[in-house]
Amino acid sequence: MRDKIVYITVLLLVAATVLGGCGISKPFETKAALQEKPLSIKMLDVGQGDALLIRTAEQVIIIDSGDVDERQRLLAILKKEGISTIDKLIITHPHADHLGGADMIFKNFIVKEVYDNGQITNTKLYRTYLKTIKMNKIAYKQLYDGDILDFGGGVSFKVFNPRKEMIKNSDNLNGNSIVGKLTYCKFSMLFTGDSEAESEELMLKTYGKELKSDILKSPHHGSKTSSNSKYLKLVAPDAVLISLGVGNEYGHPHEATLQKYKKLKMKIYRTDQNGTITVQSDGKTYDIIKEK
Repeated sequence: MRDKIVYITVLLLVAATVLGGCGISKPFETKAALQEKPLSIKMLDVGQGDALLIRTAEQVIIIDSGDVDERQRLLAILKKEGISTIDKLIITHPHADHLGGADMIFKNFIVKEVYDNGQITNTKLYRTYLKTIKMNKIAYKQLYDGDILDFGGGVSFKVFNPRKEMIKNSDNLNGNSIVGKLTYCKFSMLFTGDSEAESEELMLKTYGKELKSDILKSPHHGSKTSSNSKYLKLVAPDAVLISLGVGNEYGHPHEATLQKYKKLKMKIYRTDQNGTITVQSDGKTYDIIKEK
């Protein structure tokens, strides 16, 4: 009888492991490629700028597109990935190191939808961007806090920043960056653009514990103008990914910011040191893969 009980208990434990759905994410780090999982997030190594490639079971999403002088590098990466269609292109704010590759993307790929924060600038780069969207009749929408996008395959993206009135009343391009949390079952990652401390304080008051995420995309390339200590403690990520160029003129990432990350025991990944950084998740666990 006792053996039968033990046998049934083992069977139940196995069933719970297989069928139990989402559990707590635990990171695994490697330089080698792992078995592909339903969600892939790549922080692309495009120098001093941001470009993130997200693949779900149903969609391809790009958040930011690097700088103008890195267009060919970005094109080569996307071609190597075998991409022909981009379901969603999200531009967090219209600075050149985030918007710079958009024109190349429009010319080389089918883009179904474009999202940004509605921040208007007078640069030629921005005017060309808007003109191309209109000329190609691409679906276009502005994102504000509270908006939720469906990335397909059970993956959602909730926007925390900016508020609509921020765009109307402030020309702080960095502070008005789109900030959003990607969620796939129990896995989550916070995407931050170049958001700064003032925006972080506002998000703390508005969203509080909802900001908690497994992984943080370091805001503003690790600048000391971002990564408020209270904000970091509430997000409480296991790992932080920083996109930046080798020996950049801004001194990113700033040492004060790195010390904040280290104090909170975050695992730090940097494109200037690790190349393209890949996160893979099945909604229960996640792996972080370094290119070098």
